[in-house]
Amino acid sequence: MDNNVESVLKYHSYSLEDTERLAAALAAAAVPGTVIGLDGDLGAGKTAFSQRFAHHLGVEGIVNSPTFTIIKEYAGRLPLYHMDVYRISVHEADELGLDEYFYGQGVCLVEWSSIITELMPPKHLHIYMETVGPNERIITVTGTGEPYDEWCRTLEQNGVKKNDE
Repeated sequence: MDNNVESVLKYHSYSLEDTERLAAALAAAAVPGTVIGLDGDLGAGKTAFSQRFAHHLGVEGIVNSPTFTIIKEYAGRLPLYHMDVYRISVHEADELGLDEYFYGQGVCLVEWSSIITELMPPKHLHIYMETVGPNERIITVTGTGEPYDEWCRTLEQNGVKKNDE
């Protein structure tokens, strides 16, 4: 039996509010050990998504991208470990032990996760943000393994609708 079933949801965001709707639904579903990888071009909205996700996870205060610190920790309903691996190699990420956070009791948001694909756990959620206009994004959410594959199938129940293509 394949435990790493993959489900994909394409979501068209026309505004920051639409992106927040997705972030809120995922924050509500988050459990200890949740790992979410974020990828997309510079300015695609990874940090904006992370900020909204953190807010809906109960994090108070300002959430900034950990561009130079690599990781920032926040207290919320669950601990949040916000990582930005843009400036490091997979070898450096491994030496820093970033993957140890993936198996803890918190939630990991990893900006530029494709850089450390080989360190990411087999079961995780991946979000790719594609800029298609000044405020428009096509957001592809891929859930691999439980519970992430199920999250993709049930996002619509949380107010997130599938892209009408």
